[in-house]
Amino acid sequence: MEPMLIQDVLKILPHRFPFVLVDRVLSAGNGEAHALKNVTINEPFFPGHFPQEPVMPGVLIVEALAQASMFCLHEQLEPGTVGYLAGVEGARFKRKVIPGDQLHLHARLEFLRRGLGKTTCRAEVDGQVAAEATILFAVGKG
Repeated sequence: MEPMLIQDVLKILPHRFPFVLVDRVLSAGNGEAHALKNVTINEPFFPGHFPQEPVMPGVLIVEALAQASMFCLHEQLEPGTVGYLAGVEGARFKRKVIPGDQLHLHARLEFLRRGLGKTTCRAEVDGQVAAEATILFAVGKG
């Protein structure tokens, strides 16, 4: 597939500034997705999250993984369907994410049944795992 640029991402995700945490989707299909988040010093959270040593908050990395998860199944969902975060299991943070990093978001769909789903996710920077988690979500009309 051709990469999905931000205009296409915004057609699928309901999020808007400052909570759109997927800049591009490099690949999506067969229950897997690979997306990008370009982390810049201009992010609204950096002035308050360790201003002397800016670090992307772990909860926002998990949110980015949850958003990337929706591209695992976007072909199966009707337009206007929204994924709501229902749970996070086994979240682990292995490396800091700082301005200038490009966060590669990988998600694999484990199941989607009766409006409930689960993805296994990892975030990488320069080929190193920065975070991993299992995301649980509920899908419904937005």
